[in-house]
Amino acid sequence: MSALERPVTKQRPVYLNLVRIRLPLPGLVSILHRLSGAALFFVGLPLVLVGVARSLASAEAFDAFRSALATPFAKIVLIGLIWAYLHHFCAGIRFLLLDVHQGIELKPARRSSVVVLFISLALAVLVGVRLW
Repeated sequence: MSALERPVTKQRPVYLNLVRIRLPLPGLVSILHRLSGAALFFVGLPLVLVGVARSLASAEAFDAFRSALATPFAKIVLIGLIWAYLHHFCAGIRFLLLDVHQGIELKPARRSSVVVLFISLALAVLVGVRLW
């Protein structure tokens, strides 16, 4: 019997409900690391570049930029981008340590995931309180 003629003993799932799959905490940190990097690149970077470019045009444009950043919506966006930066930074350090085989066992990996989430949220709250 050749490999092509063998019967399939284990059927593959036809439909995976990604909402119902329970992701472990290190997996969640990994996904948030990717999402925060994408948010920083596609949202944060263009906002910073456009804002700085426009604010350098004149003194009136700088004052308009400062007043735009003083709105509650802009502050919420800034706090979200600050969290994205802090999470991306902390998770990046965690992944660098994992690359050199530090904390790759299950218990330390879970602990480092909790540390990354806690530190990034705590620092974002501290910066957000100062910003507000």
